[in-house]
Amino acid sequence: MLSYTADPGLASIKLIACDMDLTLLADDKSQPPHMPERIAALAEAGVVFCPASGRPGPTLEAMFPEHAHDMAFCPDNGGSIIYRGELIYKSLIDPALYREVLFAALAEGSGVPVLCAFDEAYALTSARVYEPEIDVYYHTINYVESFEGLDVDANKITIFFPQRNSKQVFDETFSPAFSDRLSVTCAGVEWIDLMNLGVNKGSGITHLCERLGISLADVAAVGDTYNDVEMLECAGHSFIVANAAEHMRAHATYEIPSNNDRGVATLIDTILAAKRA
Repeated sequence: MLSYTADPGLASIKLIACDMDLTLLADDKSQPPHMPERIAALAEAGVVFCPASGRPGPTLEAMFPEHAHDMAFCPDNGGSIIYRGELIYKSLIDPALYREVLFAALAEGSGVPVLCAFDEAYALTSARVYEPEIDVYYHTINYVESFEGLDVDANKITIFFPQRNSKQVFDETFSPAFSDRLSVTCAGVEWIDLMNLGVNKGSGITHLCERLGISLADVAAVGDTYNDVEMLECAGHSFIVANAAEHMRAHATYEIPSNNDRGVATLIDTILAAKRA
């Protein structure tokens, strides 16, 4: 696989769409040092920095307090887009359909279903035991006795798998049952995410580029796993971190150092150097 330094068009990049877990973030969930300064330097060079994640918007914005007001965000795997503090796109799942998924998850038995409603979440009271895992992403969790009759604006269903068997359940249950009506993806070994059909990080970045007048040819996308595939494939410049799963090499052109070696920071510095040259 080619090194990121072999990309001849780094100076043309106008937007960086970057996955969070195991990509920008190290294994200990920390960001590279001096990220606020890098984001400011990108903005000065005319480059929009856009974290793209399964996390909801408010949680994602809170991770970048210095620049949330002048950045873009692709939360909920593309289920919404935020630019400079404004929600510029959202995709709503039909309540009857998300209730069907929630009950299917309960019937399957090994996962903990959570309904994602932009800035808050809904889970069963019995799921409180998993609150430490859920509230990493959703600070407002509404516990209900049943999903029956639940009717709120929601753009994603996520299912937590304590046994880390999300890929097996994806293959055996949720992809066969719902992939004709919803976009179904593994968001790591512990999570399955379901959004409206056609909603993914790639479609979210496409909406953002249309709004900003940026060509996808001038987008750099960085990722590591399944839910980054569409984003990598739609971007003119596609990068995976060295720690990415082996199968991800089929979906990107270039490789950067690993998340723990701060590969995204290295890529940003290289893009900035190319623009100054």
